[in-house]
Amino acid sequence: MNTLLFIEDDDGIRLALRLALEDEGYTVHEAVDGTAGLAAFGEHDVDLVLLDLRLPDMSGFDVCRSIRATSIVPIIIITAQTDTHDMVAGLEAGADDYVTKPVVPKELAARIRALLRRVHLHEATTASSSSRFGDLELRREQGIVLKGGDELSLTKTEYRLLCEFADHAGAVLSRDQLLERVWGYEYLGDSRLVDAHVRRLRLKIEDHPDDPKLIVTARGIGYRLMT
Repeated sequence: MNTLLFIEDDDGIRLALRLALEDEGYTVHEAVDGTAGLAAFGEHDVDLVLLDLRLPDMSGFDVCRSIRATSIVPIIIITAQTDTHDMVAGLEAGADDYVTKPVVPKELAARIRALLRRVHLHEATTASSSSRFGDLELRREQGIVLKGGDELSLTKTEYRLLCEFADHAGAVLSRDQLLERVWGYEYLGDSRLVDAHVRRLRLKIEDHPDDPKLIVTARGIGYRLMT
């Protein structure tokens, strides 16, 4: 049974979604603001975090960054349907996915299942080989990435994204292909999810993220890992 942490100040939303997620078999811990959320995260062994970005005491972006500074646990942010800026900023703060209000419980449950399935698949998969791309080394048997010999701090989603590029090095992967293979669903997400994570990955693996040499853009199609 997986354990979720739901950080949301709206009592009605929190209650409705908690009941729906408990019906799906999850254990759900609740927090009404960012301070309580960070405290609960430290107290419980959490498999995934649901995080509202508009909290009464502190920014949800700061909560996301605080969690991400110490953990690679999957994070799904909840944002207003029309606020694209919040969605992009939340992903760049370290979230893995997002849902928009009003939240549809079945859609949220599908996103949670997809993220947790990918996490469990990654943890159960081993490989005996490593891959090199310039000064970047992907050691799958250890689940780590080195740049110039130094280990990088990648989230599980960033690691899976890099593995997908490495498995198809030199080939152009469309945003839809990456969405399906890395996040595990075809129709629930959109291309902005992929673009935001590629930007975060570039910040960590590229010498000059604004002029990338490893993961390059295939204009109008997707991205390619250069060999």
